[in-house]
Amino acid sequence: MSSLTALFWFHGKEMTVFASNLSEIKTEDGFTLIADKLLSDFNREEFDCIILPGISDPFPVTEDEEVIRFLKRFIGDEDIVIGAISSSPMLLAKAGLLKDKKYTSGILEETFEEFKYLPKENVVRKPVVKDGNLITAIGFAFREFAVAVAQSVGVDCPDKIFQGVTREYTEEELTFYQSDMYKD
Repeated sequence: MSSLTALFWFHGKEMTVFASNLSEIKTEDGFTLIADKLLSDFNREEFDCIILPGISDPFPVTEDEEVIRFLKRFIGDEDIVIGAISSSPMLLAKAGLLKDKKYTSGILEETFEEFKYLPKENVVRKPVVKDGNLITAIGFAFREFAVAVAQSVGVDCPDKIFQGVTREYTEEELTFYQSDMYKD
């Protein structure tokens, strides 16, 4: 998220963290944070995008009905940019936002079999996928994700503002299995 928040900060975009409660949240990177506001305080007219960060353990939050109910509000709302990286597209799927959208993620193949709400037929094996107002990315493509989201909300930045952008990948390289996690 730091690449995206750096672009937003540098270009004067205000950022607000929302959550279903105001208790401490442990981020994927090990930071502890407390949300600025509750999801129930979200005013659609005040925001041009929603960003769902990477989640190291997405399963508990997919069961948070308040989060899912919040996301369902945006079905059919093509005027708000929604960015989701790593495994957070699972939340979009659970809320029904991926039903007719192409997307990518770092979701393991076994997860598609276990959670039928994930539309596997819509997966595109690329680092970043933009389909209308929806931008999704595999976790390692955080720089490209940051640029795609920032440009989608009017931030004027070059495509390669960050060094170390990803290369071209085959579909096979972007299909992840649980067994791959244990290879040397």
